[in-house]
Amino acid sequence: MKKDYLPVEELLKASNGSIYKLTVLVAKRALQLADGDKPLVNDKTEKLLDTALKEIKEEKIRVKEKSK
Repeated sequence: MKKDYLPVEELLKASNGSIYKLTVLVAKRALQLADGDKPLVNDKTEKLLDTALKEIKEEKIRVKEKSK
């Protein structure tokens, strides 16, 4: 089975260019999926991190910035 390659550059758009925020976003979303949230993409993988990354790539989720 061929794995999809997800370039970091594409994923960084969801976190306004912050690798730290991207890491936190992926981790939080994977935990939500582990707790029973429904995936926002059609993905047959059993790996929650892969599902979270695909959701970010397809712009289904992104970092919510606080207003000042």
